Amino acid sequence: MSYLSFHRGELYYEDAADTDASLRDKPAVIFCNGWALSARYWTPLIALLSPHYRCIGFDQSGTGRTRLAKRKVQSSAVKQFTIDAFADEAAVLIEHLKLGQTAPLHIIGHSMGSMVAAEVYRRHAAIAASVTLTACGIFAFSAVQMQILTWFVETTISLKDLFYLDIFKVAFVRKATAKPIDAAYRKIIVDDFLQTDSDAVREVGTLSLDRTALERYAQTALSAQVPLLLLTGDKDKTIPPEGMTTLYDARIQSAAVPTTLVRFAELGHLPMLEDTPAYAAALREHLNRSTEHFHTNLATTGTTASASAS
Repeated sequence: MSYLSFHRGELYYEDAADTDASLRDKPAVIFCNGWALSARYWTPLIALLSPHYRCIGFDQSGTGRTRLAKRKVQSSAVKQFTIDAFADEAAVLIEHLKLGQTAPLHIIGHSMGSMVAAEVYRRHAAIAASVTLTACGIFAFSAVQMQILTWFVETTISLKDLFYLDIFKVAFVRKATAKPIDAAYRKIIVDDFLQTDSDAVREVGTLSLDRTALERYAQTALSAQVPLLLLTGDKDKTIPPEGMTTLYDARIQSAAVPTTLVRFAELGHLPMLEDTPAYAAALREHLNRSTEHFHTNLATTGTTASASAS
């Protein structure tokens, strides 16, 4: 549990190597969170991965324990919470922890965090060994959908105080899941939402249908020159799972590197909590294969780690 000073404040992060120094030489995994979620919901998964991987989670600005400096009054047109801003935070962390310099770096994203993960890869392609995207497919831009989503986000914010009531807490969690999750994480999901900066909830909530963000995400996901794992729950009521199949089908037509789609028939938007062992098994297989792929490329080219992944 640490804080790192950066240009917007104090970035909260957790590095498994801080409690187990032997992990510093293991392949690193950095997690990018979904909408209005702190890194806490990755905890059960990290517990299964940490014996073999150096796992790093962080709270993106506006959520969780990251502390932002007092903001100056700005025009409402100036966005504070964007894909680029969150990728900046990951970049600060990657540089500070020297990730990808002596061991492979794997990038994992969930929901909106998948868009962040893709941008992190785009900036750090030279040191990345793989990318994993969860519950964030590609769709054609729709002005109507954008209006509907904007209305939904604004309505959710205006009624935010209602989520302190148990009936709304239950509805909130049921919308995100198809199978029961541990009570502690039901509470964390709701608490994270209630404690997230309202501007962050609003701005991040509409990112997934921003035309520019969508196009850049799709382009990066389709062109990434590292193994790509796509994970989705078929009962996702938040983001239609069909978009992940669309991404997979488009990717395998052109990508020269491995691409894998894993669909969980009975899971929803939070597969890492709904069935942690199944999610971990799919992820572990991908990470192991990608690490081997990374080292094979390294041995074949006889170049440095940075050059081999570019």
